[in-house]
Amino acid sequence: MYSIFHIGPTKQIDGNNRLWQVDLILIIDNNTELLALIKQIREEIYSVIEGLYRLGMLLIKLEQFYKVQEVYDILLNQTTADLEILKMDQGEYTDAITYCK
Repeated sequence: MYSIFHIGPTKQIDGNNRLWQVDLILIIDNNTELLALIKQIREEIYSVIEGLYRLGMLLIKLEQFYKVQEVYDILLNQTTADLEILKMDQGEYTDAITYCK
């Protein structure tokens, strides 16, 4: 499903300033702090609607703000198109035109 690591000790290799060894420590599933964090994030994310909105919430948590904007722009365009169709179905053509802009 997923693998999460703690960053362990680091050491320079052969005196090269650009080459380092980083030891990764696998976090196992019985880590109670990690499980609590994962549970909290899932509750926050899954408590919201679904689909792209949920993806947007996850991207906010991951601080991927440019990607969040792309997702929300898609949602905004879809919502606007849905409102246009709704207004047309209601016979409110003038209002429908405003959503076309």
